[in-house]
Amino acid sequence: MSTDQTSLRAFQQALGLHLRDPRRAPRLAGLAARRAGIYGELVFNNLAGLLSPCFPVTQAVLGARWSRLVRQFCREGQCETPLFREVPGEFMRWLLATADTDVPLPPWLRELAHHEWSELAVETAPFDEAPRWVDIAAASDSPVHWHDQVPCINPALMNLHYQWPVHRIGPDFRPRRPVPTFMLVYRDREEAVCFAQLNAVSSRLLHIASTSGLTARKACESVATELGQAGSPELVAQALTQLQTWRMQGVLWESDDAENNDAI
Repeated sequence: MSTDQTSLRAFQQALGLHLRDPRRAPRLAGLAARRAGIYGELVFNNLAGLLSPCFPVTQAVLGARWSRLVRQFCREGQCETPLFREVPGEFMRWLLATADTDVPLPPWLRELAHHEWSELAVETAPFDEAPRWVDIAAASDSPVHWHDQVPCINPALMNLHYQWPVHRIGPDFRPRRPVPTFMLVYRDREEAVCFAQLNAVSSRLLHIASTSGLTARKACESVATELGQAGSPELVAQALTQLQTWRMQGVLWESDDAENNDAI
């Protein structure tokens, strides 16, 4: 690297540090205080403009504390992404990792922010390949019934467990005690982001169906066994009905993969 390039890089780093944290990082010689202040406000306003649309409820419940929290992130955050749409995710990771914030936060605030960010995460999640939406009625007539296929899970999906009722929190409701809450967030056939509240059993069923490699029926039987009701036809039937509902909603995809058509 040439001397000129080294000097330019050093200048950019020093300028960036001052704009992000003018109280601690000295202003560069020759840079007018008024001009530096304008640049600093532009940096903060642009950052706040990227975060506010993703966290409207968090912003509403924090009020004036929101700006102070964003300023701390501006000062301390180490964003590595060049993509504006990924900045809320960088903020989320920073918030989860930062215990000592400049403003006091309610115990449920981080989970609320994560719940709001999950919408953007699912909305922008890439598909490895184009979704293969297959006619459900036609698929049910295939030689191998879907019960005996390994479920193909929509990759734009998050199966989330919170300690607080994040879907209810807002300016008019702030919980006083934890309430275990299970939320499903996914992108449907029309590319819309959908939210659904689950219970502990349905969340566990979705987890097993997503990660175990078991067929749909075996996944249902596994949940029944965990609940101490191994072999219960009623419970297995209820679980299969839930999987069928998820098939209709696009939580589970239909797959024409031969590999997925082999019963386990």
